[in-house]
Amino acid sequence: MSEAATTEVLFYHLERQPLERMLPSLLQRTLERGWRAVVQVGSAERLDAIDAHLWTFAEDSFLPHGTAKEGTPDRQPILLTLGEENENGAGVRFLLDGADMQTYAGYARIVVIFDGRDGDALALARSQWQRVKAQGCKATYWRQGDTGRWEQKA
Repeated sequence: MSEAATTEVLFYHLERQPLERMLPSLLQRTLERGWRAVVQVGSAERLDAIDAHLWTFAEDSFLPHGTAKEGTPDRQPILLTLGEENENGAGVRFLLDGADMQTYAGYARIVVIFDGRDGDALALARSQWQRVKAQGCKATYWRQGDTGRWEQKA
């Protein structure tokens, strides 16, 4: 089995919940499975906003994370970044706000989260889906149902 075929790529189509509400629970589940995560975003402003949000999203909880500017990216369970590097040895990569990569192999899981109300984001997600399939990765597509629960659609 090729390395690409072992990478699972999940596409989350946001319509009912904002990213800030969904991302912490996905990151918590990632850490509970014993995986490290790298979160790649599209801009420095978004990186700063997510960095602040992960410290304050709940009164009684936070997610241990950092950025490369703190000087120890290899020690971060969750690393926020603008680039394609994997400085913390993560098994899971989150791609947000149009962040992309050319090769999807090398991770246990890649999570692509996109805003379904944004035409450009939708077009990019379709392009990513085609590239993922062409590389032989397993791809699944998730969308929120009427009850608010995530349902696998493809």
